[in-house]
Amino acid sequence: MGVIRPLDEHLANQIAAGEVVERPASVLKEIVENAVDAGATRIDISAEEGGLNLLRIADDGAGIAADDMVIAFQRHATSKIATGKDLFQIATLGFRGEALPSIAAVAKVKCVSAIDHSGLGRVIEIEGGAFKTDSEINAPKGTEMVVKDLFFNTPARLKYMKTVQTELGHLSDVVYRQALARPDIAFTFVHNGNTLLRTPGNGDLRQVVAAIYGTASAKAMIALSREHPDYTLTGVTAMPTETRANRNAVTLIVNGRYVRSQAIMQPLLQAYHTLLPLHRYPLSVLDLKMHPTLVDVNVHPAKLEVRFSKENELRAFIETAIKDALSSQAYIPSGTNQRTAKPSSWVQEQIRFQVPPVTEKAITADMVSDNVISEHTVTEDFVSKEAISEATIEVQTHANAARNDRVSETQPVYRNSSNFVSPERKQQDRIPDEVWKAAFAAPEQKSTAPAFPELSWIGQLHGTYIVAQNDNGLYLIDQHAAHERINYEYYYEKFGRPEEASQELLLPVTLEFAPDESTVMRARLAAFQSAGVYLEDFGGNTFMIRAVPHWFPDGDEAAIVREMAEWVLHEKSVDLHTLREQAAIMCSCKASIKANQAQSREAGEKLLQRLGSCRQPYTCPHGRPIVVSFSTYELEKMFKRVMS
Repeated sequence: MGVIRPLDEHLANQIAAGEVVERPASVLKEIVENAVDAGATRIDISAEEGGLNLLRIADDGAGIAADDMVIAFQRHATSKIATGKDLFQIATLGFRGEALPSIAAVAKVKCVSAIDHSGLGRVIEIEGGAFKTDSEINAPKGTEMVVKDLFFNTPARLKYMKTVQTELGHLSDVVYRQALARPDIAFTFVHNGNTLLRTPGNGDLRQVVAAIYGTASAKAMIALSREHPDYTLTGVTAMPTETRANRNAVTLIVNGRYVRSQAIMQPLLQAYHTLLPLHRYPLSVLDLKMHPTLVDVNVHPAKLEVRFSKENELRAFIETAIKDALSSQAYIPSGTNQRTAKPSSWVQEQIRFQVPPVTEKAITADMVSDNVISEHTVTEDFVSKEAISEATIEVQTHANAARNDRVSETQPVYRNSSNFVSPERKQQDRIPDEVWKAAFAAPEQKSTAPAFPELSWIGQLHGTYIVAQNDNGLYLIDQHAAHERINYEYYYEKFGRPEEASQELLLPVTLEFAPDESTVMRARLAAFQSAGVYLEDFGGNTFMIRAVPHWFPDGDEAAIVREMAEWVLHEKSVDLHTLREQAAIMCSCKASIKANQAQSREAGEKLLQRLGSCRQPYTCPHGRPIVVSFSTYELEKMFKRVMS
């Protein structure tokens, strides 16, 4: 007699429930998806004790025909696919036919449904997979699913359920994602008699965001709308001033389905690069639509992960769309509590800015304080603006020139190259800001954002913050962050053409690594070379720095290469574009003025002028804000000049 035999139908359903029904939120997700597929315009959800005691989901959708009620609770019964071809163009949320029988196998389920407004419907009750009631009933059009005592017959599963608050959090997450995915459906969510969510169902995504995250967050959102031959991207994403501590505030929707996808998340985060502080994330709702054949939704038991057929093209499309949306905005956070300020005052106004004209006379040492700003100079052969825009513009900070004689004794670095910029070359005509910007800014990187505000110097606070004003109010500028942004855009441009700048060191500098790190370093020496840094394997675990770009901050060459190496060692794969960015950030931080450093009025005004010429003058390369504003209204309210 053989030992292999078919499983009992009830036992098979209980096993399937272990995959489909992980917790009350899993039940809610499956039933709500069925309601959405049924064309519901209203979905009312009630729960008790985190959904373990009761889940009730009522909708006004198409309903289930009386003849289909019993079949709907059989395994692999579905109305949404019929042939193998249908699996390659799935346009519905639920399609596997496992949800209802799996739920009924581990709970007490009651289903009431009607397909029209005649008032005649049908009700069936199932307890632990066994049918208890099947009869006609008066019911409105739509379906009501009641799930009680989840896991009552599987105590081992019930034992591993978390606290009521934890399970409620998972329930809320499901409801919020579905409401964001379908703003055209009116959702109501009640837990233990308390209404937690109510959306109007009028299709306005911003109103759904307001209902979930608050009105202030909704007003800080930027609308997205971008089309591609294969994709359409809509939704909203937050200004960089509206951040979260984790990625939970990012909702990714593909063809109406909430998903988790690195193919969408990574370009989203890359679009915010240098706009958000470390470990801060945006509040975003991205709704991506495409032909069903371009996405496979049948790759995850809970249908939370998908696979795209043109992933690289999709990543580029999403990153570009979000970058363009962000670059069209000006974002200076308010220095007051946004929740107590005048409702309109916390929304960033679009402020017109014009950089004051800069004379073209040479800047001498007594005009700029030590280590204050990168000065842009050009050889005297280039006298016209047309020639200047095509020239290689050499930039040296005043502090770097002063540090030429202060090189570390332990790691001496002397330059020996014809590309070295001598002190004599620095005594040349200064380039106007608009010419400098035109020379360095690639066309595709130019910002369409409202111009940075025109500011007038007032003074300096604690040697760290520049105090400035204009007709709109008071501004505080972090001088280190501002100088970092200026230097970052300069160094990023320089790293784009490292072959023009590398030069040998007269006395090479050595770096030592751990044995396992040395192996990785040997495999990635080409990455350093692409950034203009030439490292040589010196044997053992030692590497020698042979050459670096001549515009590296003087005295910090070894430290910058060491930081670049640490970044390269910790990355699974080295992307040259990202390495270029990281190296530019490292150089900009080393070369920038620090806090607690006094600045003269003239030096501070030059810093503001350079900042206004930046493509993105609102955050430093690490994502910290550069400018904080206090509107005139906010100031008047603090001093009780206005009372409303």
